[in-house]
Amino acid sequence: MSAKPRIVVGVDGSPASEQALRWAVEYAKAVGGAVDAVTAWEYPAFYGWGGTSAPAEVYNPEDVAGRTLADSVAKAVGAEPGVPISENVVPGNAAGALLQAAKGAALLVVGSRGLGGFSGVLLGSVSRHLTEHAPCPVVVVREGQGLTGDKAE
Repeated sequence: MSAKPRIVVGVDGSPASEQALRWAVEYAKAVGGAVDAVTAWEYPAFYGWGGTSAPAEVYNPEDVAGRTLADSVAKAVGAEPGVPISENVVPGNAAGALLQAAKGAALLVVGSRGLGGFSGVLLGSVSRHLTEHAPCPVVVVREGQGLTGDKAE
């Protein structure tokens, strides 16, 4: 018996990443797979240089990332998604964390653009980097697109 295909999906709380998560779950259902939802966190560039307004006990970027991931999973696919979903919060930049998580995966799924960047750009810097360097096939889901490519309702 072979292992379930592992589908890694990057989640950052953006609408595009939530659409990518829904796409990944539907795909996992179709192929009998499991979803590995991944979010990355980093300390802000100014953290520890006197620029932060909240102490680490109050603002912990790892905790914030974990809450964002859990909220996104709940919002996007609900309590009973129909496939196993693991939630993983990892340190590092998004591209590096997703490349690491994608090792041995059947598929890597990301939204076309996340929280940063310019609204008119169709492919964000992270999704572009992943399509060029991922160790497995990559699906970039445009916000508003369903599994079949039809506009989401």
